[in-house]
Amino acid sequence: MATTAPPAAITVERTTHLGADAGAVWRHVTTPRGISDEFKPWMRMTVPPQLRDVSLDEVELGVRLCRSWVLALGAVPFEYDDLVLVERGPGMRFLERSPTLVGRTWQHERTVVPAGSGCELTDRISLEARPTFARLPGSAAVAGRVVRAIFRHRYRRLRARFG
Repeated sequence: MATTAPPAAITVERTTHLGADAGAVWRHVTTPRGISDEFKPWMRMTVPPQLRDVSLDEVELGVRLCRSWVLALGAVPFEYDDLVLVERGPGMRFLERSPTLVGRTWQHERTVVPAGSGCELTDRISLEARPTFARLPGSAAVAGRVVRAIFRHRYRRLRARFG
């Protein structure tokens, strides 16, 4: 299933090999608890109580699920994500396309595929900045560095958990 990224100030793609079963990894990375674990200890995302035990495999597509605040050090809000899941599948795949505080559109596609004795997890991210942010000199470069750093950290956490 082909997807088209919105015009983006930044794009990032990362893949990592994990030494665990693809299904086990997928079940972990599509839950609020798993997502929070990837961000620890530097960040966390808020989730309303009714979604805390819900997997992305269970939510309705194309509707705003919630406003999730991204908190630095678990306490200081610096960004939000009006979370909208727009596609699932084929296989272990989701595509989120959501407005954020900084971005007119944040797009995050994640896939998990079996590979050898484990699996490969791939994230494709694009951010189309809001005009007020995009006009700031160097903002795309800074945003790109921040997103890359966050995903490097997330992948370190995933490799520590799954090998």
